[in-house]
Amino acid sequence: MLHLSEIAKQHLIIFTRYPEPGKTKTRLIPALGGEGAAHLHRQMTEYTLLQAKELQKEIPISLEVRFVGGNSQLMQDWLGSGFVYQSQGEGDLGKRMERSLVNAFQAGAKSVVIIGTDCPSININILAQAFAKLQQSNLVLGPAIDGGYYLIGLQYPIPELFTGIDWGTNRVFQQTVDIAHQLNLSVFYLPTLADVDRPEDISIWENILQTRGFSGRH
Repeated sequence: MLHLSEIAKQHLIIFTRYPEPGKTKTRLIPALGGEGAAHLHRQMTEYTLLQAKELQKEIPISLEVRFVGGNSQLMQDWLGSGFVYQSQGEGDLGKRMERSLVNAFQAGAKSVVIIGTDCPSININILAQAFAKLQQSNLVLGPAIDGGYYLIGLQYPIPELFTGIDWGTNRVFQQTVDIAHQLNLSVFYLPTLADVDRPEDISIWENILQTRGFSGRH
């Protein structure tokens, strides 16, 4: 397992959780059941990490998994070595993202990107573009169709971007943009993509499975 002291100048953080039935992708449980929702989450996490490892072959980045549930050993047993594993810790999503960014910059990173595992349309090209645009922009954002964002990238910690946000609502992206404008940040916007959060979104993931032939680690 890597440690934060070994991270690269360009650092990618993936937010996910250990796939426990009944605690994972709960909004999908009515359609898939507890086991099915956990299995879908497991597959989407593995798929996201596959994209990240493909990117690592193209540009020098380090990878970190910030998790909820389970522990570092369970996460490593599931996803393998080659990543920094860290608990997300306490607080709302904003506090947890801000903490992960601060830790990465303190460890020597110069540009940091955070993604989740709910957006299967994220691919190597979008991730590469995010890091490339961070050479010129203070902030890179990937807007989600539901009003949130699937990616945020920064050149340095900006705690204001994570304060006073109504997390989990359709206002997250616009509130973040408003704060960025107030701070006179230069912002680059990636393509708008869809998250898989609700039963009607499941077809997005099924299309990925069909078109890219992904079957997971196991």
